[in-house]
Amino acid sequence: MATVADTRPPSGGALIALRQASVTRGGRRILDTVDFSIGRGEIVTLIGPNGAGKSTLVKVALGLEPVDSGMFWRAPGLTVGYQPQKYSLDPALPLTVRRLVTLNTAASEARIAETLALLRLERLLESDVHTLSGGELQRAMLARAFLREPNLLVLDEPSQNLDVSGAIEIYQIIAEARKTTGCSVLVVSHDLNVVMAATDRVYCLNTHLCCSGAPEDVSRHRAFLELFGAAAAKTLAIYPHHHDHEHAPDGSIKPGHHHDHSHHHHD
Repeated sequence: MATVADTRPPSGGALIALRQASVTRGGRRILDTVDFSIGRGEIVTLIGPNGAGKSTLVKVALGLEPVDSGMFWRAPGLTVGYQPQKYSLDPALPLTVRRLVTLNTAASEARIAETLALLRLERLLESDVHTLSGGELQRAMLARAFLREPNLLVLDEPSQNLDVSGAIEIYQIIAEARKTTGCSVLVVSHDLNVVMAATDRVYCLNTHLCCSGAPEDVSRHRAFLELFGAAAAKTLAIYPHHHDHEHAPDGSIKPGHHHDHSHHHHD
């Protein structure tokens, strides 16, 4: 059965933790006593219907919104790479991929080359961003976030406007980035088909925390089925998700535990 986040004080393994956190704006409760945490090296996915409070929870996690009650904690010196859901590029402004990904960063040429290779953009370095496909533009925005060398990547709908193969590619890249850099990742997504197999832990939010846990547990949970319908759980595709580590209850990686397994979803 899915479980809510551990309510003990955060240990050294957590990058961000909320305990019984509530946010009220204009007399309306947006977040209601939410427990939430992101451990080091963990991919966490936040799902929920429109108006569920996902954007507010992300703003709290980024330190942009205060909580009205409860506790919010983030690791000192935390560096965040943020890819917003919406971004506007002036079509009249010439902008190369190189210029886009290196804005506001002091990354070395070697680091830029390494990141663009990871994101399969090296051949497009001098291309105008306005000529990119949807998937290429998403990868360029990811590159921009990666070049901050973050401890935590926050990605809001990273697979929007992409077909299934494009979405799978984005999540493969996210997993590779976690593997090579050790960063944690918070994904906000409606893309249940892919995301449920591409994450360590899922939080299902609808103002309050409906359920949380491993993807296969959440996809069978009554609260998840009520929000997304039984059809959503039945159509969840099977994509391998390989672990090479285990997480302790606080989200930190257990030393000396290395194994591979895949998450499979059955009708």
